Amino acid sequence: MGLNASTGICAAILAIACTLTPDHGIIATANATTAENLAIPLPRPRPVVRIPRPRQGSFPGMTRLMEFESAPFPYDGKNPVTGKPFFNVFYDGRFGRRGARGQVYWENETYTDPRVLLHIPKGFDIRKPAVMVVFFHGHGAKIDRDVRDRQQVAAQITRSDANAVVVAPQFAVNAADSAPGAFWEPGFFDEFLSEASEQLALMLGQPKTVRTFFRMPIIFVSYSGGFVPTAWALRLGQIQDRLRGIVLMDSLYGELEQFEKWILSNRRGFFISGYLGSTRARNLQLQNDLTEKGIKIAKSLDGNIRPGSVVFIAGHPEDSHRNYVTQAWTTDPIADILNRLPEYHQ
Repeated sequence: MGLNASTGICAAILAIACTLTPDHGIIATANATTAENLAIPLPRPRPVVRIPRPRQGSFPGMTRLMEFESAPFPYDGKNPVTGKPFFNVFYDGRFGRRGARGQVYWENETYTDPRVLLHIPKGFDIRKPAVMVVFFHGHGAKIDRDVRDRQQVAAQITRSDANAVVVAPQFAVNAADSAPGAFWEPGFFDEFLSEASEQLALMLGQPKTVRTFFRMPIIFVSYSGGFVPTAWALRLGQIQDRLRGIVLMDSLYGELEQFEKWILSNRRGFFISGYLGSTRARNLQLQNDLTEKGIKIAKSLDGNIRPGSVVFIAGHPEDSHRNYVTQAWTTDPIADILNRLPEYHQ
């Protein structure tokens, strides 16, 4: 190839490069017009890892798995939605429940675990304002393997600046089932909170503080399929004066009317829903419904969470539903929520 030809090719390449518009998060093609450029998001920036402040105080911190008498399971009552018995399969001496996809979950394997994850972080001070985080896990979960270890729910509380405790009941074990179990029954969730308060007071080594725990403000955090027991706790629990806020973590698969009702009737509480593709349509629907009723909607968290805040946070294509509890709009999203509530800082 001669010198003139090479020079011509280089000039052509340079001319094409000069005609491309600057990259503002859009990857352009050399032959496309501005309107035809593909809106492909660039990779998410590497998250800034927040270094937790050292926790002060004499309490060393404690995490336990406790068997509760008022746990959601075992449960052998009826489904109040259908009016039919919870267990609808009996075979070879065993009761079971047929799932949405036709599989059978057996009572002895899936619906008999009464354990609850309890956590009090290092430096917790019962004399200061504090908040109780009630975590509702999703499908296919065990509270030790998933909630405690993989999703780091207790560890996130410790890494936060909050004077907070965690209560996380086990629902269906390792199953695609959102059944609330005994939380379907009026008054049962209140009994559960009462027992949790007793156990937390004992863990703290101060049994007389049980009333302080029982009056403590609450934040509901629901992940994925945890939206059903969350909605039933809202529906039946006598917690209106205690519930400070609701956080849905890619969890708005249904119960829109129940969450909307709570938002409209509790303008001092906050509501935050982070979502990915599978819950996007319902999140947009709830946003539209609330907007029509005059509720102001925010699309991101900005500074401290104020009373009455309603925030819907769209996810990034690189976000993973499985990892959403540890990596959502930021690393350690539960800790991020608590850090935006200065009234509960340690």
